[in-house]
Amino acid sequence: MKKILLVEDNETIVMGLKYSLEQENFKVNVAKNQSEAKEKIKQGKYDVFLLDISLPDGSGFDICNLIKKQQDTPVIFLTAREEENDVVKGLDLGADDYIIKPFRTRELISRINSVLRRYGKNSEENQIIHQGIRIDMNKAKVYKDEEEIILTSLEYKILVLLFTNKNKLITREQILDKIWDIAGNFVNDNTLTVYIKRIREKLDDKQGKIIQTVRGIGYRIGD
Repeated sequence: MKKILLVEDNETIVMGLKYSLEQENFKVNVAKNQSEAKEKIKQGKYDVFLLDISLPDGSGFDICNLIKKQQDTPVIFLTAREEENDVVKGLDLGADDYIIKPFRTRELISRINSVLRRYGKNSEENQIIHQGIRIDMNKAKVYKDEEEIILTSLEYKILVLLFTNKNKLITREQILDKIWDIAGNFVNDNTLTVYIKRIREKLDDKQGKIIQTVRGIGYRIGD
């Protein structure tokens, strides 16, 4: 079941939308102002955000900016503000759609599903998710519990090699061969040990629970 955060202070709109979306098998959480929205974003993960712009204690633009800095999740604005500057600002902040009130509920649901299909395709084909680690292959970025982890180019390539061969033992020689081919830089056995140590530190995996060592042979990503 897909989870939506609806940020809207109009009670009539909230009641109607919540009912219609739940009939389509969405789980809907509601925030009536910016403060509530920020708290709910901290507390849980959502598949879609529906944001009004004019809120009692701030702007939906600020919430969109916060979301897009923290995660790659679809945002749709639902607003009575139809000025071109507002539309452009919303899209420039990374919003995936901008729907002017009043709108038809069926059209909104269709647009939500369209956005989810686009994100779902990227998620399935170009992301690796395991043990709280998410590797976004499109953007060459790594996240742990949705917080971005900054890796060097070689660290990233080593991690991708291991994660794309989950549950398989990858020997140190195989890793050295692969990163030599990809990077064109010489990496020796001792340097590889240093790289693995740095990756573990960045992933908070100092005990080797994510990247498991097979002593004297290599490494693997286990269940």
